[in-house]
Amino acid sequence: MKDLHEALVRGDLDAVKRLLTDDPALIEAGDDEPLSHAAARDASLETLRYLVEYALRVHLNAVDRRGRDLLHYAAQSGDVEKCRYLVERGGLDPLRADADGLTPYELSRMGGHAALEAYFQSLVGAPLESMYKNPVLRGMYPDPSIVRVGEDFYMVHSTFVYFPCIPVSHSRDLVHWRLIGHAIENPDWAELEGLEGGRGYWAPDISYADGRFYICATYRHNDEGPIRRRQMIVSAARPEGPYTKPVFFHEEGIDPSLFHDDDGRHYLLVNRGARLMEMDLRTLTPMGRPKLLYYGSYGRSPEGPHLVKKDGWYYLFLAEGGTGMGHRETVARSRTLWGPYQKSPYGPAIRQTDERALIQRCGHGKPVMLADGRWFMPYLCGRALEGKHTVLGRETALDELRWTPDGWPLLDGPSSMRPLPLPSVKAPGPTDWLTPRAPKDGEIRWEGERLVLLGGAFALADRRCTSLLLRRQTAFSFRFDAVLTVPCAGEAGVVCYYDEHSFLALGVCVNAEGCRLRAYEQAGYEANERAVVETKAMPGDQITLSVQARGLCRWLSFAQAGAPEQLLCRVEDTAYLSDEGVAIGKRFTGAMVGLYALFGAEASFERIRYTPQTEGIVP
Repeated sequence: MKDLHEALVRGDLDAVKRLLTDDPALIEAGDDEPLSHAAARDASLETLRYLVEYALRVHLNAVDRRGRDLLHYAAQSGDVEKCRYLVERGGLDPLRADADGLTPYELSRMGGHAALEAYFQSLVGAPLESMYKNPVLRGMYPDPSIVRVGEDFYMVHSTFVYFPCIPVSHSRDLVHWRLIGHAIENPDWAELEGLEGGRGYWAPDISYADGRFYICATYRHNDEGPIRRRQMIVSAARPEGPYTKPVFFHEEGIDPSLFHDDDGRHYLLVNRGARLMEMDLRTLTPMGRPKLLYYGSYGRSPEGPHLVKKDGWYYLFLAEGGTGMGHRETVARSRTLWGPYQKSPYGPAIRQTDERALIQRCGHGKPVMLADGRWFMPYLCGRALEGKHTVLGRETALDELRWTPDGWPLLDGPSSMRPLPLPSVKAPGPTDWLTPRAPKDGEIRWEGERLVLLGGAFALADRRCTSLLLRRQTAFSFRFDAVLTVPCAGEAGVVCYYDEHSFLALGVCVNAEGCRLRAYEQAGYEANERAVVETKAMPGDQITLSVQARGLCRWLSFAQAGAPEQLLCRVEDTAYLSDEGVAIGKRFTGAMVGLYALFGAEASFERIRYTPQTEGIVP
């Protein structure tokens, strides 16, 4: 291996040929950095050409452990001609992301290679400052539905058992989104009490008709009773609300969406496949029973139906294949609303077929037409650590939807990075703080930037526990800090949380015997205490509690006033915080991080900071 690498670096092509003739597999040697990849960075263009065109074990679809291909390595060298060869002759993509989300285009900037950056810009058609990266909404933002009203876009997502229910976000550029409200903000209307994690509000849809906004969703019960699914609808004059009290009605199926036809009639679709029924929007109730329009083009788990009318055709979009690696978005069309529908001859409108790609599980989208006539589609996706652990849950990506000459939609993706569809309008909004199930009166209150939590009687592993406040984890690496004023009794602290079966907590526990710091976890049905340390802190003292994450590893630390930060414990494997980590119930939400109080503690938190740690040029 060493001899081959030295020959590659010094440009001794005869030695390279001789060594690879004796042992063709030698070019694949190297665990973290295969020699084939190192050659793209370190060897000459002549040597690289030989390897690509003659070496038996060099494959241009190969990636290293970080998900980097040969173009990533060539970009590190700054050599324009090597990169030109790999792009124009090898078909490699300067916008393909590695496992950290980094593209060769970004690596050219990070390495200070101006000429190479200019070459990539000429290919892409936009400078890095005018690009966006997928996902556009990171962390638990699954099942996107979108509507445009004038120049404004509005989008909603599933929240499951979290309250407030169903966030409404606004954007002017389809990429930068700002929280403006929720479909259900009254805890008495939410009906979340007693639900298991992963139940609750699934796959909402937002639409606009006759001057009002409508949001519908499936309300998923636990499995104990005779009714497991109901459909819910609310409406409002303004996108931010306030929305009407939810109207629930029983209809089996999931993922409802409203279709407003141009003849003034209104319909609701629901799976399995796409079943359609007319709706009375004055009462928000169905008129009769649904009829099956079309089961689907793939035939497995057809859900998320949406109808779009364009050029005299009714286009029916369906999410199929389940929400895992086989996910896809299919399309069929008909000249009449009630069909029959013909499936696209081009196959799925979108499906991730590259198993090496960072972005997977692509599907469940709703198209939207821009004011200039272009079409885009937000869609569900997932990014997994090492291809195994979807810690961040299902997220929202965005790509352009193009139409074939014979009128069929195909998505220009899944992509890692693309030029901004519209001029950038960055408008950061408030943090979407959430509670598992609706909190009790007085449990949560904000006093400016200071948060006060009143601890209830139930532990974190009890689904009746609502005295915690969480935000989405949006990056694989982050730091979360909060300054806790030690309460007079009970327990309070910071928590990495997936559901009542999956969490890691760092708490300050106070009783008659004193004050101690405790780190503990719940992994399925197994509870583990990670570390306990006695402290001289007294009620009223302040302690900074911190969680640092890198992949599946977590560091839990604390610092008392005037003292340096101390590591309490390091937890190497928190796979239980991912969709795949525990085989209990419905596992497709996403990891959260936040604050909690238990057992009567009146806990005050200040200087609450969440800092995602991401690499790259484009945010």
